[in-house]
This record gives sequence, structure tokens and C-alpha cells, in this order.
Amino acid sequence: MTLTERRQITHGMRRVYAFDRRRDRRPLLWLAVLTLLLVGVRAASMIVVAQPGYTDAYYFASVAGRLARGEGLSADFVWNFLEAPRFASLAIPSHRFWMPLPTIVQAAGIAVIGGPLGDFRAAQLAIVAVAAAIPVVTYAAARVLGAGLVAALAAAAVAGLGGALAPAWVSLDAFGVAALLGTLFFLAFASAARGSVGAGALAGLLVGLLYLTRAEAALFGLALLWLAGRRRTARAGTVGAAIALAIGLGWLVRGISLGFPSDLFARAVLLVRYEDFFALHPPGLGAFLAAPLDVLGARAGALVSNAMTALVLMLLVPVVPLLLAARGRWHRLEVRAFVGLLLTVYLAQSLLFTLHSVRGSFFHSIAAFFPFAVALAAVGTDELFRRSPLGMRRLVWGTAVAAFGVISVFSIAQWDVDFNTPYRARLAALPLLPKGPLIVTDAAAWRWISGRPAVLAPADGPSAAACAAEIYLSSTLVLEPAHFSRYDELYASERTDLFTRRADHEGIRVYSVREDQRCIIAGQP
Repeated sequence: MTLTERRQITHGMRRVYAFDRRRDRRPLLWLAVLTLLLVGVRAASMIVVAQPGYTDAYYFASVAGRLARGEGLSADFVWNFLEAPRFASLAIPSHRFWMPLPTIVQAAGIAVIGGPLGDFRAAQLAIVAVAAAIPVVTYAAARVLGAGLVAALAAAAVAGLGGALAPAWVSLDAFGVAALLGTLFFLAFASAARGSVGAGALAGLLVGLLYLTRAEAALFGLALLWLAGRRRTARAGTVGAAIALAIGLGWLVRGISLGFPSDLFARAVLLVRYEDFFALHPPGLGAFLAAPLDVLGARAGALVSNAMTALVLMLLVPVVPLLLAARGRWHRLEVRAFVGLLLTVYLAQSLLFTLHSVRGSFFHSIAAFFPFAVALAAVGTDELFRRSPLGMRRLVWGTAVAAFGVISVFSIAQWDVDFNTPYRARLAALPLLPKGPLIVTDAAAWRWISGRPAVLAPADGPSAAACAAEIYLSSTLVLEPAHFSRYDELYASERTDLFTRRADHEGIRVYSVREDQRCIIAGQP
């Protein structure tokens, strides 16, 4: 072959490669367009989700504002006496129960754009920016698992819409952060499972960050230990586990330096009644062992309830294609890790953190698994309909995306009913409140809404609330229709030895603390 012929072949190959590269960029262009469209959907969701809505989000947002202004991880309210033992003075160190990364992400948004937009919208935009990557990582997961282009794009659309999780992608909570980190973990784990030490290190970093997002994510470290126990992946698993452990220990050291809460385990695991989580001193092991029927019944109920939660969230992620894809790819370690970790988190939430799990904790946990589950289901659906006519395949994917769109709209509308309605009622009740700190049933919410220091009315009852009022210099107790059972008598009355009702608006009742009351409360056992 002459030199001229070689040059002609080389030039031709370059043209082919250039053409292929242009073709390879098309899917990325489609993915980019889809991602932008989904950001537009998120913007529409923000019209409804225009305030934090519930305790967790109020908490994260309030602390994020303080963090952005240089006051560190601290709170000028008491949402639970786990964070204020012995009626500790305000401000108190925050995040003794919840994890800090969602607050840190929101604080970054407030620090950058909080001035023109205000704390809430700046924090929300930071969360939306994180959640904008969910379609991208879902697409990547679907392609890695073997899905075709259309199937992967449909999976990206479904995960981006969110279905029942649609409000979560714009909420000031851990959902969006956990979904992104969880999916990235499974992608990194796939490479670590082939022996890549760098991917193992990345997987360990992601486990650490996921732990700083949701405490139960510490269980993801089990997958790294599994890799460490295999000859081919021992180095990758060991490095990853070491990095995850270092991050976890760093957060643990922070907790120890502040004085590790002695009742944390009791509040997390040993509850017989959920109300006791909000007591000054929750019942301990003795009370837990003295109620075996209640304990066993709660755990059996949680197993059923959390299974239903998983099915509802995966409702439109077709279970049969998901199981088909998982079975067909059972040789892939990331698929085994996904199934094993999902079952482990489900069992841990149901059997250990039982009463928390059925009140939203397990719902939060699912977010870390949701995009990868969508990717698996897309692969299974792609295989089921591979021999079907093109029109049928398009109908299947179009129907799936449309169905998730409908569920997403319904979920946003339901969020409006569940959270904007009580928010508006609280706003309307604000003029009834005298100046000064408040004793309330949801301190995080009232701190955000009123802008004042707020302290939990302990579940122990009115005498404990009177003590809190005396110590925190409050003259006002606010009870809402949803209140702890030991306040039922007070809520139904006009006056007691400790409080006098002064106003009522749509069931929100405002009481004055009687000046002649005295704080009498039992010490910590």
C-alpha cells in the first residue's frame, strides 16, 4: 500500500469517526433537552411548594439560614428535647437527630442568592439544582444496565417527574440529595465490582455523603464490606469502606464533642408510643420490654405498611419488568447490592426504627433507590417489548411517561392540601399571638412562620409546657387540632390551673401562661 493510499484511508476513517461522534452526541442532546424540560416542570411545582410545609423541611430551612449567616449548625428553637437536654439555653447545637447535608446544600443556596430571593427560594433553588441531575443519572444507570436509547430516555423522564415523589424534588428536605447520591453510588459500585480502586474510593465517598444525608445510609457500607471480602474486589472495597468510615466517624466525633444524647437510642428504637419521642425523657428499655404485644404488633404493622409504601412509590415502576431485569442481571454485583440494600433498609426501618418508619422515615429512605429502580424497570420493559412493533413500543413508553406525569400532578395537588392548608391557618393565627417566645406543638414550623424563638410543648403534658414557658420566658402556649394526647383536657377547656385560653382561630388555640404557676417536674430517671 502506497503512502497516498494510507493517507486516503486515514482521512476516511477520521470522517467516519467524526460522523460517529456527531451521532453519539445526539442522545446527549436529547437528554439535555429532556432535563431542561423537567427543570421547567420543577419550576411549575415550585408555585405550589412555596413554603417548607412540614417539620423536617422547616427545620432544615431555619438552620440553613443560620448556617449561611455564619452561625454554624445551630437552632434558636427546640423541636425536640433531644437537642435541648435539661432545658438548654437557646441557641442550641442542631442536627443531633437529623443529618446535616440537606441543610448544608440549602445554606449554600442562601449564601449565594439569598439576598435577592430570600432564604426559602434560594434554598429551594439549591435543592432543585441537585434534583435536576436525577434524570441524567437515571439515564446513565439505564444505559449501563443495557437499556436502549428510548428506554433510557423514558426512564430519565419518569424519574425526573417523580410520580409520588414529585413534591419531594422541590422540597427543602433530603429526597433530591439522597436520590442523586444513591444512584451515583450504584453506578460507582458497578465499576468497583470490576476491581476499580478509584471507583471503590468514589463509592465510599458517596456512602459517606449519603450517610450525612440520611442516617440509615450507613447500611450502604455493607455493600463495600462485601466487595472487600471478595478476592478480585478486595482493594476497591477496602478503600471505599475506609473512606465511608472516616466520614461517618467524623460526624460521630462531632456528636461526642457536643455530648452524645443519652436518650438517642430510646427515642429512635425503644418507643412504644410515638408521642414519647417528643417527651422530656422518653421511656427506656423497661417500658419497652413491659409491652411485648404492643411492640410486636407495631413491628408487624410496620412490615406491612412499609411494604405498601414501597409498592405505592414503585406503583408505576412496573414490578414485573423490574424483577425480570433484576433476575436477568443477577450476575451483576450492583444489581445484587441494590436488592440486598433495599431489603436491608426495609427490615431495619420496620423492625428497629419502627414508629419513625411508618411516619415518613421509610418514605424518605426509598428516594435513594428510586432512580435505579426506574432504570431497572426500563431495562426489563425494553426486553419484554423488544420484538413488538415500533408503534407498540412507543405506546408503552409514552403511556409510562404520561402516567407518571398524571401521578406527579396529583401528588403536587395533594401536597397543597396537606401542607399549604395548615400553613395558611397558622399565618392567619399569627395576629392573635402576643410578643415573645412561643411554646408550641411544632416548634420548627412556628419558628419559621413567626420568626420568633419557639419551644416544643413536651408530650409529657401541660405541667411540662408550663416549665418550658417559665424557663424560656414565654407567656404563650399554642395548641393545634393535632396535639399530644395529654393536652386533650386543656384543649377542650377555657382555663386550668396553668393556662387560660385567650383566642381561637380555626382550631388553633392560644393560651396565656398564668403568672402564679410554678414549675414542678420530675427529674431525669
